[in-house]
Amino acid sequence: MNKETAKNICADLLYAIVAGVIVGSAYFFFQNSNGFAPGGVGGLATITHHLLSDYVSWSVLMVAFNLPIFVLVSVMINRKLGLMLILYMLVQSFMPQAWGLVGALPYCAVNNGDDFNIVFACIATGVVSGFGFSLMLRRFGASGGTYGISALLKKAHPELNIAYVSFIMDACVVCIAFFVYGMKATPTICTLLNLFIANVIVDHGLSGIKNGYKFEIVTTRPEELSAELMSRLERGVTEIRAHGMYSDTDRFMLVCIVHKRQIGEVMKIIRQYPDTFACFGRVNEVFGNFRHRP
Repeated sequence: MNKETAKNICADLLYAIVAGVIVGSAYFFFQNSNGFAPGGVGGLATITHHLLSDYVSWSVLMVAFNLPIFVLVSVMINRKLGLMLILYMLVQSFMPQAWGLVGALPYCAVNNGDDFNIVFACIATGVVSGFGFSLMLRRFGASGGTYGISALLKKAHPELNIAYVSFIMDACVVCIAFFVYGMKATPTICTLLNLFIANVIVDHGLSGIKNGYKFEIVTTRPEELSAELMSRLERGVTEIRAHGMYSDTDRFMLVCIVHKRQIGEVMKIIRQYPDTFACFGRVNEVFGNFRHRP
């Protein structure tokens, strides 16, 4: 095993453990004791625990529901991915036990269990667990049992759209939660809200932390405009030769990536050049050094 391979394995283990700690902590502090369920296979385990809480712990049910799926993923899809998912699931499942051993108290034990606090707990679960899910998805492209089921079905039926599998599983969890939690509106709404918030956090996590905005500026004065952009914003500028089809004239397109707070400054600079056309859009991830180097 070379140094680079060992480094990647250590990074994989670290991601799986940290993500498991984050998600398991969210479930202990905000979800398990507040009467609502997350989505997917974990939601089914949570609902089952609500019905059988006197006989079996949530941690055991999480392992029982997820372990067979991840073992099949390891055997049939990808061994390394399956093993990382097993590690992630084990850490996640036993974090509530660990927090209980050190005497930590869940949110409902510190605050009164009214509907408002349940909603707050639901929001916190979505935010914290969503961050943990995004770590797994960025590193491994998978974050739980729903992925495992989808991957196995996809292998058996390549034409299957796995997005529908996730939707159906989450919809089933919401429907079952309505009946299991006493046919009350609050637990059902909290389950839906938790799913929505977690997905929003995952989307933001996958879009990248180091993001920016790319300007594409068509101009006949590239030297002056690029010099001003670089001096005032300290951002690099790339010049591309272009040809205006309507005017049938040669022009230049300048490409510059800036931070969000610099958008206004770029617009002020562009307005000084009346013969300039520009558009900009968000880029989700920026790699390398995009600062201007004199």
